[in-house]
Amino acid sequence: MNAPPVQATTVLEARGLTRRFGGLVAVNDVSFSVREGEIFGLIGPNGAGKTTLFNLMTGLTPPSAGTLSYRGTRVTGLAPHRVAALGLSRTFQNIRLFRALSALENVKIAQHVRTGAGLWAGVFGTARAEEARVEERAWALLDLVGLADRAGELAANFSYGDQRRLEIARALATEPRVLLLDEPAAGMNTAEKAALTSFIREVRDRFDLTVLVIEHHVPLVMNLCDRVAVLNFGELIAVGDPASVQRDPKVIEAYLGGE
Repeated sequence: MNAPPVQATTVLEARGLTRRFGGLVAVNDVSFSVREGEIFGLIGPNGAGKTTLFNLMTGLTPPSAGTLSYRGTRVTGLAPHRVAALGLSRTFQNIRLFRALSALENVKIAQHVRTGAGLWAGVFGTARAEEARVEERAWALLDLVGLADRAGELAANFSYGDQRRLEIARALATEPRVLLLDEPAAGMNTAEKAALTSFIREVRDRFDLTVLVIEHHVPLVMNLCDRVAVLNFGELIAVGDPASVQRDPKVIEAYLGGE
């Protein structure tokens, strides 16, 4: 595993992110930064606030307090499509594919944040050229995740693991600079998890991405990630390289257990 250089550029910076739902504080005063090119893991027990934190970062849920900056620009308060247009894209813990559409259509639709065809494009024929580029990229991404031979099948007919891969292809279709993966290994067996580790690294390197991963499978996170953050009851209790996080007494007590 190649860790990013010490002086790597900060891509994301969270300062005091907080989200309250009535009397429940799901995320409580969380601050951390993510460096360009690294794979950053987010772990914690069920209900720790991990997915809520992703929702705050991608505009699905407004924060009660705090800010998130992307390359120095504040993004808190922006609508999800504007966050995606800036370069942050994600998958979901609960898969959100268009189940009645084909795999190819799912990936093509995701590219709308990068297309600009309008009335005059249609008049002069440039819309057709753009549509051809959209289709070509969709095929390439399906090939990348191993689903090109099923491009015409409805997403509803895919297995759980294949739907996860289709979601990653759809996220990549938005041409992100930061890719957020919410439990990408859920439902996978040991061999599939090992393959996923290699695949995430390949995607990071091929597209020159920064990757954030929520995952419950601790060995996968510790083997994959350059740095790891740990949430417990909405609070950040540790951030660091995998080895130091695994040795942290607070992390052992809250999440990893004893020896």
